[in-house]
Amino acid sequence: MSEDTRHLLDEALRLPMAERAKLASELLASMDGEPDADADEAWAAEIERRATRALRGESKGRDAETVFAEVEAKLHRK
Repeated sequence: MSEDTRHLLDEALRLPMAERAKLASELLASMDGEPDADADEAWAAEIERRATRALRGESKGRDAETVFAEVEAKLHRK
């Protein structure tokens, strides 16, 4: 890590938590590049597909408490 980078890191670590989180988010987003041009359209189509399946009874919903409990159990197994 260069001296300039180390200095920036030291300064960033002195920021309040919320500002560090925002800075980290912006830095990560800058590495992702431009979003796909059709991403919004693709998500809208996927949401429509899932909603249609749910309304037809083709997919079963699960209550959030059960899902969260399963995720929590998986996280604690690691």
